[in-house]
Amino acid sequence: MIFTPTVILAGLAVSAAAVPVEERQTACSAYTLINTRGTGEPQGESSGFRTIDSNVRSQVSGGSVYNTVYAADYSQNSAAGTTDIVNKVASLVRANPNVCVILEGYSQGAAATVNAMSRLTGTSYTAVKGVLLFGDPEHKAGLACNVDQNGGTTTLNVNGISAYGSAGIPSNWVAKTLDVCNYGDGVCDTTHGSGINQQHLAYPQSTTIQNLGTKYIVGRLRGTS
Repeated sequence: MIFTPTVILAGLAVSAAAVPVEERQTACSAYTLINTRGTGEPQGESSGFRTIDSNVRSQVSGGSVYNTVYAADYSQNSAAGTTDIVNKVASLVRANPNVCVILEGYSQGAAATVNAMSRLTGTSYTAVKGVLLFGDPEHKAGLACNVDQNGGTTTLNVNGISAYGSAGIPSNWVAKTLDVCNYGDGVCDTTHGSGINQQHLAYPQSTTIQNLGTKYIVGRLRGTS
């Protein structure tokens, strides 16, 4: 569904005031970044988060990356990815009740991540310290976690292509989520864009977006944001 000259990338794949702040938490000594790729990306780490994950692990010790296992194919059926996310968080918590988890999802991977939220309850919910989404097709207008590529509000009140067919981000997850929608990205911003376009493919290459994501995750792991 997404085409570039070299690779099929993710399909249905700050200002301080714009980022929701929940209660302060202690810094994480061990953490896992659960990375869920978009349509057409090969099994492994998503292009959207490869740089961010490297930056985060260089700034905060004790981290590892888990790449969600699912087809990420053109059927857009991400249920297996959602289940893998839920199961992985549960297994991490069983192995280490003090583990911290960050969820990351690009495009179809963002949808799989959002759909996992309602199933992550109790200790699994507590373990997840932050969620970073790029090009979320289930992006819903008006949520406090919505930011644009600069951490601003130009995509605060737009909807993604799957917004009306999904429950979206549950209310108790908004404060621990950053749903980044590049202005004009036709997957998450149907007001200013249409379908898979340049803006939807921009997340991996944008220094501004990569720095925004790195800063957010580091802050969540250190308990400073």
